[in-house]
Amino acid sequence: MDLSNLKEMMERAQQMQQQMQQAMSQVQVEGSAGAGAVTVQMNGHKQVLRVQLDPAVAGSGGSSTDLEMLQDLITAACNDATRKVDEALQGKLAGAFGGMDMLGMLGK
Repeated sequence: MDLSNLKEMMERAQQMQQQMQQAMSQVQVEGSAGAGAVTVQMNGHKQVLRVQLDPAVAGSGGSSTDLEMLQDLITAACNDATRKVDEALQGKLAGAFGGMDMLGMLGK
């Protein structure tokens, strides 16, 4: 194998990685659960940026059942936001990389 071709391939791979990182930085999604009672904002790196609770679900009653339900809703909202990040990135990366399944290639 020609070393100049290998060097060129490595440079292209590095450029693709930089493009992917930039695309991930630009993505911001909102996941929700419980008909909007819990909303989670997440970036393309799957970091939770904000959790917003409807005051009705955060009530002051505070029974253990209410707390468990609230925890389940927060978990569901985070999972919803994660799914939306994957969908948003798939769309962005497919356009940037000519339709290649980049998330599939990364095992996501």
